[in-house]
Amino acid sequence: MDFASGGFVSGNIIVTSMLIAVLVAASLQARILDKNGIIAAALLGLFVGCLGHWTWLLLLLCFLLTSHIATKWRFEEKSERGLNESSDGHRGWINVAANGGMPALVTLIAFVAEDWESGLWLFAAAVAVATSDTWASEIGCLDNRVRMITTLKPCEAGTNGGFSPNGQLAAAVGGILIAVSALLANIIMFSTTGVYEPLICASAVAGLGFLGCQIDSILGAVLENRGFLNKGSVNALSIIAGVAIMWFGLGTPT
Repeated sequence: MDFASGGFVSGNIIVTSMLIAVLVAASLQARILDKNGIIAAALLGLFVGCLGHWTWLLLLLCFLLTSHIATKWRFEEKSERGLNESSDGHRGWINVAANGGMPALVTLIAFVAEDWESGLWLFAAAVAVATSDTWASEIGCLDNRVRMITTLKPCEAGTNGGFSPNGQLAAAVGGILIAVSALLANIIMFSTTGVYEPLICASAVAGLGFLGCQIDSILGAVLENRGFLNKGSVNALSIIAGVAIMWFGLGTPT
């Protein structure tokens, strides 16, 4: 059975189905997503896994799980300071759509073009931005050394466009996590003997995760604080920016 090829192959569909079952069970048990969020994530996972590859779905699950852990980190303190997005740390379908929309589009393009190699790195760039931004927000919000990214002046924790040393470190680590995961996915899918090009692409993914987080902060400071964008659209635009930069870097038609 073929577990390495992308698209509609039996091994890919079977593993994807198993991973979605795990996603639903874990979400129900740990309250990672609400009911609509679980439905949206399951549909997204089915789409990504079957049209792309099951390792791509693992990247999304890595983002979801680690982001939930970051959200629950010192959650009571976040709640006391009004920095939590929900009463118990769960996320809904809007968050799934904002962070998963661009990965889904990349998956569709890769499937149509039958270019899963370039698609993997574009997909990883999208997930890296989402992970870096979420980690930065959830971990950095409890760092009182917050400054506005556009002026570098001190500001309140949780302010759109604010950044902190802990948040920046978290953003870098989040990007690296997805880059390493994508490198492993590349090995599973393509069993390449060369390491130079995959390492370059993985390094780009890590860097774009961090850069995308900064773009998110700038959009938050300039546009979200003025009411032109909301949190979901800021997330989506920063992910799009990360994918676009990766696309130009790859120099492929995918």
